[in-house]
Amino acid sequence: MIIPKTVRFHAWRPAAWLRVSGADAADFLQGQFTNDLRQAAPGRGVYGLWLNQKGKVLGDSFVIPAQGDGEFLVASYFSKADVLRQRLEAYVVADDVAVEDATAGWAAVSLLGKGAGGWLASKPREGTFFAGRRSAEENWEWAFPSALIEAVRKELSGAGEIAAPELERLRITAGIPAVPADAGPGDLPNEALLGTDAISGTKGCYLGQEVMARLKSRGKLRRKLFRVAGAGSPPSLPAPLWQGGRAVGELRSFAPDGAGFVGLAMLTLGHLLQDIPLALGPEASPALAILPNQL
Repeated sequence: MIIPKTVRFHAWRPAAWLRVSGADAADFLQGQFTNDLRQAAPGRGVYGLWLNQKGKVLGDSFVIPAQGDGEFLVASYFSKADVLRQRLEAYVVADDVAVEDATAGWAAVSLLGKGAGGWLASKPREGTFFAGRRSAEENWEWAFPSALIEAVRKELSGAGEIAAPELERLRITAGIPAVPADAGPGDLPNEALLGTDAISGTKGCYLGQEVMARLKSRGKLRRKLFRVAGAGSPPSLPAPLWQGGRAVGELRSFAPDGAGFVGLAMLTLGHLLQDIPLALGPEASPALAILPNQL
């Protein structure tokens, strides 16, 4: 099957590609991960977070059952392998669980556009694939041993290639937070609007679950992630943001968009006026607009 002309691709290297195995691997991961791994199957990954005891975001990943019985793959776009491995191994006590860092041996491509999933499933392929989180359009990730990258590129020769800045623009425009850039160790998942996609409310206990339950019952946040847009060149990150001479948050990520840029900003809600532009300093002229549709 020839790849549809509607599909574009971006080649990338995982920041983390861990293999978790052992007789207790499934139960162990289920007790640590924020989302419900009972939804996972080979070729069907589950996206979620790894929290600390205070419910703050240490990393994110997809978890995908591997072909071997009782084995799982933990894959992340941006959360580093050593961070995720340390987080997992810190809670392996008497469990029959082994964590192997296989990141150096893997590569991947993001496929975006209508028909991407059907093309991937049209024949057996080396590696594994799963639904991704790159943009609002159809998006699949195909991961494989890095030695196969040229063969994969040959298969994709009929598709257009997406450069990294454009992929970042698609992510930000869709309001998809990146971990740890937009949500890190100082942030709660709900502040970055990850509470719906990344956290199960029915799976039972996991590290940080008590904090998530309290937040759900109280329903009040001090901060929240917003999309913003600015003209001209973007500042260095993270960039403090001001409104009316008052510090209100910071710009966490950005991507070029026409003559300016779009970004994601973590803003304090107490005194924020959503219809008033933001400035890059207490005395600076307003330079960034808060986009009208909150994430």
